[in-house]
Amino acid sequence: MTELVLRELRKTYASRGRPPVEAVRGIGLELRSGELLGLLGPSGCGKSTTLRMIAGLEAVTGGDILVGGGSVVKVPAQRRNIGVAFENYALYPPLTVAENLGFGLAARRRPRREVAARVRGMAERIGLTELLDARPGGLSSGQKQRVALARALIREPDVLLLDEPLSHLDAAQRDTTRRELKRIQKDLGHTTILVTHDQEEALSLADRIAVMKDGVIQQLGTPYEIYDSPANLFVADFVGEPAINLLPGVAGADGCVRLSEGVRLAVPVRLAAGREVVLGVRPEDLRLVGEDTAALRARVGAHEPLLEAGIATLALDGVAGPLVVQTGPEVRLDRGETVRVSADPRLTHVFDAATGEALR
Repeated sequence: MTELVLRELRKTYASRGRPPVEAVRGIGLELRSGELLGLLGPSGCGKSTTLRMIAGLEAVTGGDILVGGGSVVKVPAQRRNIGVAFENYALYPPLTVAENLGFGLAARRRPRREVAARVRGMAERIGLTELLDARPGGLSSGQKQRVALARALIREPDVLLLDEPLSHLDAAQRDTTRRELKRIQKDLGHTTILVTHDQEEALSLADRIAVMKDGVIQQLGTPYEIYDSPANLFVADFVGEPAINLLPGVAGADGCVRLSEGVRLAVPVRLAAGREVVLGVRPEDLRLVGEDTAALRARVGAHEPLLEAGIATLALDGVAGPLVVQTGPEVRLDRGETVRVSADPRLTHVFDAATGEALR
């Protein structure tokens, strides 16, 4: 069990005739022993570059990386006890599964008996025993991913790095492999970083999540903290499916925010009258209510009955953009129908329109 610490880690790419590109801009993280941290963000945000610097596959421009209290910045990749499972599996096609698993140990000149014993033990733990004599070409995507994971784990790494490990799997395989991955990580207790752009993957697997954008960590917290208390508009919009409703408005003197003429929502914070803000309301926090209430009037643009729940797309008078509401499975709505919708002020997020930062 090993702690991992990143101190003001930076990566700048420089090429002749072009301005330098700051891929990672001074991020700091501390992972507890056995913790699984999700690095979540869109393509190009710097998460894979961060992982490659930790693994020693990318030179560090500035900052430090400490594994178990010692700096590894100047330690070659082959001497860092770090296991990596890539999204493309990186298996050796001519070798059997057993040979793939034992390749790294054999390269370190470990005794044959030790290699064979560790291969058998890891295969039993990961569920690969029946596939040890198979070659990668005959495996499913899910089986290949398990082999890649087992190969990273068999070296008993201080830190385990997972780079988009489930991105090539179909929906059914992704669900199954995700559950297996969580069980294996908890059983073995490896300090782990999971790099992903899939919010569901991060929310379900990680103990904590670091949401990244443009080489900077926007928010670090538990999945509940990230989802329930987003630090800014980017985090609020990036995390959540269906996506959060973002409604620009102007604060009034009555404790409400005016979205348009006659359309107001109460908010949980005190705001100076005239301040421009953006309200964030998640679809599951909106409710369709009876006609005799004072709730907002809206017109139905579309309704998707999805069996366990429904998704209604509504239009509010004078408000640009749709309002998405999650409905119960029993609800049936027709296009053009008028409904009433209410929002709980306690569940309404308020962001400054100029900075995008959350207002608590």
